[in-house]
Amino acid sequence: MNIAALREKFPALNQQVDGLTPIFLDGPGGAQVPSSVLAAMTDYLGRFNANLGGAYFSSKKTTAVMSEARAAARDLLGAASSDEIIFGPNMTTLTFAMSRAISRGWQAGDEVIVTALDHYSNVSSWAQAAADKGATVHQVPLVEADCTLDYQALFAKLSPRTKLVALTHASNTTGSIVDVKKVVEAAHKVGALVWVDAVHFTPHELVDVQAIGCDFLACSSYKFFGPHLGMVFGRHQLLDAITPYKVEPATNLAPNKFETGTQSFEALAGFVATVEHLAELSGLSPDLPRRQRLAATYSASKQHEMQLSQYFLERAATVPGLRIFGITDPARLAERTPTFAFTLEGVANRAVSEAMAAAGICLGDGNFYALGLVRQLGLEESGIVRVGCMHYNTTEELARFFDVLQGLVQ
Repeated sequence: MNIAALREKFPALNQQVDGLTPIFLDGPGGAQVPSSVLAAMTDYLGRFNANLGGAYFSSKKTTAVMSEARAAARDLLGAASSDEIIFGPNMTTLTFAMSRAISRGWQAGDEVIVTALDHYSNVSSWAQAAADKGATVHQVPLVEADCTLDYQALFAKLSPRTKLVALTHASNTTGSIVDVKKVVEAAHKVGALVWVDAVHFTPHELVDVQAIGCDFLACSSYKFFGPHLGMVFGRHQLLDAITPYKVEPATNLAPNKFETGTQSFEALAGFVATVEHLAELSGLSPDLPRRQRLAATYSASKQHEMQLSQYFLERAATVPGLRIFGITDPARLAERTPTFAFTLEGVANRAVSEAMAAAGICLGDGNFYALGLVRQLGLEESGIVRVGCMHYNTTEELARFFDVLQGLVQ
């Protein structure tokens, strides 16, 4: 992957702010966007802004954009059909809405499993839905030594009473990747559905909903170089069977019945361009299937990101007082994304963030909505500092980060 050429596509990476070229290490909070995505959004909004169902040209264009977006999501997520894709404003909003529809038939005695590794969009939504129905919620802990999911604890909670398991595909805080497929297989044996949060996973690994066998999977395109837009994959037979909360005149057919209100069509246009951007990075012929090109891009990206992770961990080992929460074994780089949670002894997390900001380095501190994780680690009050790399980041940028960090230690 030609990182220098890739970076030229991103206006944010080539600007000057207070005399500095900014370094974006806050990828898990939202990736930067290539020019092609910006152009697609501006073009739609400037020339074709309309709603669905009209006989006129801009409405027909809008209908086409909607169809193209579903096809793009199908290819990105590995779904069998475009009709298995639902769009909405973001993953959190969609998950809360879908949790209410899915839980309509729950009752006292039913059980739901969530995890401490998750962003709380995938915890609070299900916990509140369960509370409305008198169902019981079990939260699975993480393995503190490497901040991975405690699979044995999860399997021990499964029973014929389990209605749904909600889990992340990768931690947005520690970068730990979850083996979702083996959880799905175990959950399905007891008749439970599985909802997967792939918001942090999708920028780094190619999702394959058919391979992992999940029932639902949610993600947001602004995490992988696109606009603010959420999407959910749902198995078609399940979407057909679920009754959503919606306005009466709206269609009763899936997936449209779940898409309340007017969609952000400019975001959908930008999303199509985002998936095309990812496919084009493969360097393969555009005549090849888009899914094939995406697979090639993600394979190259993974190798680059593992190099970033290796460099980060090697440099981190030389910083006195730096504690990383997550996988640090260089032999296990494939099991994590290049996202790192850390604290620096004797230096407040906010002080680290402010020092980085002064040096033109963008990153964050706090709990990042991973409340279960920071609670289990005893960090609920202080939180952590997070560095999150994307495939446009470089070791030179990480070197600058460590120079600033070493200055704080000194």
